[in-house]
Amino acid sequence: MLFRVLVLLGDSTAVGIGDLVPGGWRGFGPILSSAYSDNGYRNYAVSGARLADVRRGQLPQALRDRPSAAVVIAGVNDTLRSDFSVRRMHEDLDHVCRELSAAGVSVVTVRFHDQGRVFKLPGKLRRVLKDRIDEYNRVVDVVVARHGVRCVDLHTMPGAYELETWAVDRLHPSELGHRMLARAFADELRVLGHQFGEVSLECSGGRELTVWHHVAWLALKGVPWLFRRGADLVPLLWNDESPAEAWPVPGEVFPADTGRL
Repeated sequence: MLFRVLVLLGDSTAVGIGDLVPGGWRGFGPILSSAYSDNGYRNYAVSGARLADVRRGQLPQALRDRPSAAVVIAGVNDTLRSDFSVRRMHEDLDHVCRELSAAGVSVVTVRFHDQGRVFKLPGKLRRVLKDRIDEYNRVVDVVVARHGVRCVDLHTMPGAYELETWAVDRLHPSELGHRMLARAFADELRVLGHQFGEVSLECSGGRELTVWHHVAWLALKGVPWLFRRGADLVPLLWNDESPAEAWPVPGEVFPADTGRL
């Protein structure tokens, strides 16, 4: 298969946050792209993007590039909001993967890890967010099975819960973490017939972090971030979650996406 254009859609992880090099954020995109020869590369990811943003804003831009392959990584920002809806997340991810697949694009997405094991959270909040991540992962399972897209499971990725895999904020991958993502995406693209070189896990150019950086960030940035997000997160500490929405398992028939949110 001739590889022409690789596109990235998603949130701050796809932007490259966590892998700081001279000139700005790099991330797994350029690392993955550099493993290909004679290819185009476009990154339409936006920090803070939710799945609806990927569907409405990023997808139309990506389709205009007539890409051969796409990496879609989003959904965490949805789980952190008070209007969390697993059904809307399904509709948005399903639409994105369906449209890309219909255009002949090879698609790779992700199942998420337990973020509470990396970013330490109060017990109740951690349980609620883990439940939401689990619900979204079931969405991914359904969409992957329906459209035949490939998927990287971050929970089972070797080293996923090691400190050096994460940037100082513990929310985004470090340079090593981004390289691990690039290698995993390259493996999936190879299964889909794309040719590429090896993706090295040897770090070069990114900021080296120490334990002190992690502790300082948690005190100076992490706690203030939780405070700013309090309107969405704090009520979860004492409010019970609403009953889970009706939800299919992989293989069940699900109502067709109407294209409306």
